[in-house]
Amino acid sequence: MCRTVRPVVHNKGEILLVRGVAGWDTVSGPAGTDPQQAARRTLTRTGFSATALELVRAGDPFAGGESEQIYPFLFDCERRDITVDEGGRAEWVPPPAILERETAAGLWESYDRVRPTVETVAGDTEHGSTHISVRALEVLRDEAALTIHGTGSGGVAPGDTGPVATVARELLAARPAMTAVLNRVHRVMSVADTTAAVPGVAHEAVGRARRVDDQAAATAADLLGTRVATLSRSGTVRQTLAAADPERVLVAVSRPGGEGAGVAHRLATKDNGPAVTVTTDAAFAAELATQEVETLLVGADSVLADGRVLNKTGTRGAALAAAHEGIDVVVVTASDKISPGTGYDREERDPAEVYDGPAPVSVANPTFDLTPPEVVDTVVTERGSLDSRAVAEIAAEHRALRGWHEDVS
Repeated sequence: MCRTVRPVVHNKGEILLVRGVAGWDTVSGPAGTDPQQAARRTLTRTGFSATALELVRAGDPFAGGESEQIYPFLFDCERRDITVDEGGRAEWVPPPAILERETAAGLWESYDRVRPTVETVAGDTEHGSTHISVRALEVLRDEAALTIHGTGSGGVAPGDTGPVATVARELLAARPAMTAVLNRVHRVMSVADTTAAVPGVAHEAVGRARRVDDQAAATAADLLGTRVATLSRSGTVRQTLAAADPERVLVAVSRPGGEGAGVAHRLATKDNGPAVTVTTDAAFAAELATQEVETLLVGADSVLADGRVLNKTGTRGAALAAAHEGIDVVVVTASDKISPGTGYDREERDPAEVYDGPAPVSVANPTFDLTPPEVVDTVVTERGSLDSRAVAEIAAEHRALRGWHEDVS
């Protein structure tokens, strides 16, 4: 039996398709004895840098025909540099384009086995809310496209979002503490009044989510000193640090969970990057006092309507310590992370991460904590630095997006 790897390469909400004799396909190759390594080799021969490829998911293999076994993989990549054979064609497209093109056999099934789902959105404890909210938008886009394709028609009755509304509600319930997920799903469903409109609106929302982070990071970078401290794993914080190019960075690594280690690694291995010091979140406050830090830079999973900042546990203690030491506290985030209200969910992690012994103890292992607004010097979004009035106005905008949820049963 022929064993074939079919890696799906994902960048900014789109995947790479290459035109072949059997139709559009991904870059594929022989699976060998180690399919994952074979998939990486296949992609690097096409021009992708091995260090720029992050394995997201390995799908279950399936029969592509009577004599073929296909091994699907999903990789995130940082760049789109590829090499195709002379006369060949390659395009970056939204995944639903697979349903509308002449493709190699089993291409959609390959993507379907590795694509984001409500379950992967709910279970992601490794990434920040920007990443997870984009994945939620991709779920909504793909499910709507499948609904349209299944009906055999792109036309549906005005106001009818059908089963897509069910998927949207499942996404809202999957991460109730992540305001970006809620606001972005609500916006798509508020704007798209038919199933036919959802894929395009959701895909545009994916692009917007990327753009606003870039804008917020560029603005926040101008506010940083040369010696910066940060914690957790925030894509917007990483972008800000890249734009600011500080001399020294102090990074707190969370216990449990280990968030922050990846940030430190990327900074320390960057060409001409900053000097990096890693510490634990327990020691962070003491290190802030001794490392001559000028700015504490943090992200936000949510900024509540009253100005409180909900972020990875440890942010509150770090911000209070920074304020005590006279260190500026800068929160960089997207305006979509401003909550329409003041309620929040601190999202408990697995108690066994803290204690799995036999004693009858209660375990508090929250994912998030709240930082009071009085210790935050500025909240920076793509709209600039926001004061309390601006935060309240944006919160009101987001409340207005939720009408569809109340109107549709």
